[in-house]
Amino acid sequence: MSAVGQEFSSKILGGAGRQEPPVLRTARLTLRAPVMADFPTYAAFLAGPRSGGVGGPLDTKGAWAYFTSDVALWALQGLGALMMERDGVLVGSISLNAGPLFPETEIGWMVYDGHEGQGYAPEAAAVVRDWALGPRGLSTLVSYVGRDNGPSRRVAEKLGAVIDSQAVSMGPETLVYRHRRPA
Repeated sequence: MSAVGQEFSSKILGGAGRQEPPVLRTARLTLRAPVMADFPTYAAFLAGPRSGGVGGPLDTKGAWAYFTSDVALWALQGLGALMMERDGVLVGSISLNAGPLFPETEIGWMVYDGHEGQGYAPEAAAVVRDWALGPRGLSTLVSYVGRDNGPSRRVAEKLGAVIDSQAVSMGPETLVYRHRRPA
């Protein structure tokens, strides 16, 4: 096995191992594992113009690749996506992302069309951040946010994350917000 393959195997696959996705709750939201019935709403968001901050717009095949990755990461790394649900309605998703595409473990969020501006992203991200840096045992957590993505920058700042200019970025137009361990 090559050195890169060994690093991938030990760092990525041999890290956390299999972990069931948690069910986390806030005052308004249930954060739960994705199910197949979530895919149409997930894909519709990724096909739209607001998905640019997460690599969109994507066609159905591209959305499927994202969705299956979000699900599979739980088995591979004990990380992945949780769907944000309010009163049985899917309002967004929040993900803990890691692997070769991410210099550090990232917390990212998507609030689906028609649900933005209601505080769902910071509410969900706070509880997932606290779980990730607490019981889940992660030592660091960042958010990669486009310089021109004002709404996501405000979410990161509302969470108390600060720009880390020394961290490895995902590109020149991406800021790295570092999250702090809960008190």
